[in-house]
Amino acid sequence: MKIGFDAKRAFFNSSGLGNYSRSTIELLTKYYPAHKYLLYTPSTKDSIKFNIPEKVKIYEPKRFLSKLFKSYWRTFRIANKINEHKLDIYHGLSGELPNKAHKRSNAKLIVTIHDLIFLRYPKLYNSVDRKIYYQKTKYACEIADTVIAISEQTKTDIINFLEIDETKIEVVYQGCNSKFQKEVNTKKKIELAQKYNLPENFILNVGTIEERKNCLFILKAIKHGKIKTPLIVIGKQTEYQEKLTSFASENNLEDMLFIYNNIPFEDLPGIYQQAEIFIYPSVFEGFGIPIIEALYSKVPVITTKGGVFSETGGFSSIYVEPNNEEELSKAIKSILSDKKLKEKMISEGYEFVQKFNEEKIATNLMNTYLK
Repeated sequence: MKIGFDAKRAFFNSSGLGNYSRSTIELLTKYYPAHKYLLYTPSTKDSIKFNIPEKVKIYEPKRFLSKLFKSYWRTFRIANKINEHKLDIYHGLSGELPNKAHKRSNAKLIVTIHDLIFLRYPKLYNSVDRKIYYQKTKYACEIADTVIAISEQTKTDIINFLEIDETKIEVVYQGCNSKFQKEVNTKKKIELAQKYNLPENFILNVGTIEERKNCLFILKAIKHGKIKTPLIVIGKQTEYQEKLTSFASENNLEDMLFIYNNIPFEDLPGIYQQAEIFIYPSVFEGFGIPIIEALYSKVPVITTKGGVFSETGGFSSIYVEPNNEEELSKAIKSILSDKKLKEKMISEGYEFVQKFNEEKIATNLMNTYLK
């Protein structure tokens, strides 16, 4: 088959949709190299490098106006390329498909929908962005031959919010970068501990530091339970970060909070693998990749009750209400004080997370294409 991808996010988003896009392209080209793959991106200048075979073709606009108006090129011009290149499959990896692509080519159209948070929690978005996201997502789902949802939770939301026929929706889980599946050697861990001045023992949280991720809840639980194990927070900074630092300052917890905004991706596995506990108290996610990263890193996980989290965290993780400080503090203390519980969570979590290994994900994607 000739398979094309909307690859803008793969080349320019360092997390989230970018990770998913890069992973999808890397896995399919690795496990199914016989097919022809084409990547469509508005540019490759100053882009993120990732592992793709030399024979994979990259197409970017040549005309001046298309280079200048990149979103226009993605929305309106790629459809002509899909037809010109005689693709069998075109996969929109980040919730979008080109305008009238279903009318301008014979390619089968697939779109991945990650979440509908902008509809579930509209107050987190301004009205203009919310309207644009809705129109793009709704249109993509309507013209797609198949919609890939990254979780059962997202599938349910697509059906309920967008009124899309469930028979055209396939659930294909995502995984995490294979670097998290490898043991980091002791020397490297020591180097990272020294580089970032890591505490000997720490609780870890990874993800964009924003309201929805609910990181302040961890600090409140630490204060409530008088827990002495510090918290390391790694992620992109937003205004919400000020709430964390202010709370720490007001409650004499400055020595309990370490925030890092720009840690290179290659350093993350070695930091994960040194954590005592990984806590992910997000209010809502489409999937929650950091949970998978933690389970592969053999770290016990505490996350949120409801939503997608039980799909991602499995039966070994501990689930708490996202605003119950006493419940979270008890969960933290139980793991820190009970060696057998911690070992059980680690072994069972590692066994569970194998369902997200890269070969299974690649197989599920390819089966969707073949279908």
